[in-house]
This record gives sequence, structure tokens and C-alpha cells, in this order.
Amino acid sequence: MSPRRPRSNPLALAILACLREKPMHPYEMAATMRERAKHESIRLNYGSLYSVVEALERDGLIEAQETVRDGRRPERTIYRLTEPGLEEFADWLTDLLRTPAKEYPQFEAGLSLLAGLPPDDVVGLLEERCERLEASLAEQRATLSGALADGLPRLFLVELEYAIAMRDAELAYTRALTGEIASGALGGVELWRGLHAPEPQ
Repeated sequence: MSPRRPRSNPLALAILACLREKPMHPYEMAATMRERAKHESIRLNYGSLYSVVEALERDGLIEAQETVRDGRRPERTIYRLTEPGLEEFADWLTDLLRTPAKEYPQFEAGLSLLAGLPPDDVVGLLEERCERLEASLAEQRATLSGALADGLPRLFLVELEYAIAMRDAELAYTRALTGEIASGALGGVELWRGLHAPEPQ
């Protein structure tokens, strides 16, 4: 995985981060990510984890260090970071932190096309979204509080704090937009209503 190749899978970066700390087998990588609540920010399942590990090994970014067996459990391969892997990790993470990138959130796409539904319908849908955002925020805040109470340093939770801040901002914006549509204060609402007015008989 050279710096010129696409870096589209954050799970690969998370694996490199784990191995930067110490050699691990895939199960330990997953356990470490879950313990630090990384699954809240990075899609994590064991099937894709093993596939990404294989790809990283194929690209020379990690390598098998040894295979161990613990009692009757299956053999486990412990991987370590290679020098090219360390360079790729540092370069990729530097790029992520330094360079703003255009992302394409689904909600933004929905907002760009909301005039395709009648205003009153959109108000109802956005109110539902606000309720779901509130529930999601409550869960995220509980996860954050629990992790801090368990002694996990904030260093390993800043992405969850960021997610909460972004969701808070989305909730505030969605509430305000809903109110403007419902009250007619949003510029263009009358035109919008006209688009969905029944055809005259």
C-alpha cells in the first residue's frame, strides 16, 4: 500500500496503529479497538478484519512474527509492523489530520433534494430525525462516560467526543431548519409548496 494508492479503509489504519504499539494477533487487535471504543468510529467486524490483515501483509506493511497456540485454542498468528508499514501509518495519519477532505454524508445528499417531497412531509421526517439523533446522542454520551469511568484516558476517546460534537451540531441545525420550514420562514417555502400543490381540475 504505497502512499499513492487509495486509502479508503480506516480499519487498515487502525490495524497499523495497534501494531505500532506492539505485535498482536488479529483477535487482540479487535479486542484493543473495542476496549478503546474505536468501533464507534471505524466499522469493525472479524471477517473484514482478517481480510484487511491479509491485504496489509500482502503489501508488505505488516508481517507474521510467530504462530502461537494457547491450550486447545486454534493457532494464532502474531503480526508486527514493518518499516514500510510504519512509514505508511505516519504518512496516512498525517494526511488525515492535516488535510480537510470533501466527504459525502447521506444526510447532506438528502438535504440537497428535500424539495422533492412536500414541506409538511419533510417537517415530519426531520422531527423524527431529531428524536433519533437525541437517542443516539444519549447512547454516545453513555459510552463516553462509561469509558472514562473505566479509566480509559481521553486520548483514546477524542474521536467519540468529536462525533458527539458533530451530532450535537446536526441536531441543532435540523431543529432550526424544521422550525423554519414549519413556520414558512425559510426562503422559497411558498415556491416549494407550489411544486406540490394539487393540479387544478
